[in-house]
Amino acid sequence: MANKPIQFFLREQKLNIGKQAGKTVIVARPTGRHRVDFRNFCERIAKSTTFNAQEVAAVLNLASETARDIVANGDIVEFGDMGTLTPSFKSKAVESVEQFRAQQHIEKPVIKFLASAKYFTLNDVTYEQVAPKEKKEKKGKKEKKKAEGTEPSGPVTEG
Repeated sequence: MANKPIQFFLREQKLNIGKQAGKTVIVARPTGRHRVDFRNFCERIAKSTTFNAQEVAAVLNLASETARDIVANGDIVEFGDMGTLTPSFKSKAVESVEQFRAQQHIEKPVIKFLASAKYFTLNDVTYEQVAPKEKKEKKGKKEKKKAEGTEPSGPVTEG
């Protein structure tokens, strides 16, 4: 299905752990990525179905809301080929069972997504090496004012 190569550039990186700790090595970094917003994503799906983009969006939103409600009740949702949604939270440590209070010691409930290895392993891709983009120098506020001059930006009144 993939017909556009994944672009990458080579970068030097100093490793801190592992067999090559302390060495500077060359690693590939992906680049040239663009974000497809939800509206465009729904339009792409609609082209291959009898639904329009708004109907696709409604179904996807309903699916995510329903999955969230199910997981909020403590259940696990298998979300098709993509993976599994499970409830999770952080728990503070206490010394004994008697000291544990759920409202006090359980915090930050979240939904964890476990991606399907089969679905998210990209086997049909190609790669294209590109030159790294030059970093733009950032000017601080003081440097910008000096570069622009000290002229006031509004109307000037003489008097």
